[in-house]
Amino acid sequence: MSTAKLWLFLALGVVTLVFAAAWLRAGVRGAGRARPSGLLLLVGFVTNFFDTLGIGSFAPTTSVFKLKRLVPDELIPGTLNVGHALPTIAEAFIFIAIVEVEPITLAGMIAASVAGAWLGAGVVAGWPRRRVQVGMGLALLAAAAFFAMTNLGLFPAGGETLSLRSPLLWAGLAGNFVLGALMTLGIGLYAPCMILVALLGMNPKAAFPIMMGSCAFLMPIGSLRFIQRKSYSLAAAVGLTLGGIPAVFLAAFVVKSLPLAAVRWLIFAVVVYTAAAMLRSAFARPLPPE
Repeated sequence: MSTAKLWLFLALGVVTLVFAAAWLRAGVRGAGRARPSGLLLLVGFVTNFFDTLGIGSFAPTTSVFKLKRLVPDELIPGTLNVGHALPTIAEAFIFIAIVEVEPITLAGMIAASVAGAWLGAGVVAGWPRRRVQVGMGLALLAAAAFFAMTNLGLFPAGGETLSLRSPLLWAGLAGNFVLGALMTLGIGLYAPCMILVALLGMNPKAAFPIMMGSCAFLMPIGSLRFIQRKSYSLAAAVGLTLGGIPAVFLAAFVVKSLPLAAVRWLIFAVVVYTAAAMLRSAFARPLPPE
């Protein structure tokens, strides 16, 4: 293993410990609300299983939360980021280890997404319910478009390189900064990052350590804002985490691949319906002052 990877793993370990310590401290005060239902554990397992295979977890989780009314709309962005953080960190350790990407490119793309997430979380965590509903409704429509584009083969094919040089490196950094900011709203990073990597001429395999590494750093760091402002559901986040971590290892080391086109079309239909429901909730009736 290269020295650069060792340093990256060390940094990821530090971020994990900081996040876990902050969440544990905050969680102790809400321990009575931290017992997830079996449904929440199942949601964590299923969404993180397919997340490891490249589907993404934010849009499916949001759909279940909205359709089953498990989490208030304004708390969904924070719950997604907090609850999926540790499973995503597990994914990052696995894919950074097994897929080679040039260290400067990988570290730079990750750092850019983290900066975007820190900025985005500071904004989204303070939004009122209607603004969150509108933002997430639009984000879900964008996610549905990415699912459809994937199945229809409309993504650029990409190239063979596993590294970037100026000016493509700067374009990649700017793109991942924006994606990191949007991540905190619930749009998800995976599909947009795959498109970005392909547009930059990189090997599509490079998207896995870049997108999972980006999420593994940006989600814990962005989550600190949501935790600080108590802008998430503790029980739901615990359910996503406890259900998600074993699913990651099952998908990565046992299943490894599945025919995912049918799954994407199913998620596409559910996500479009959920986006409509979210926007309908936002404009159905005047909300009381927040």
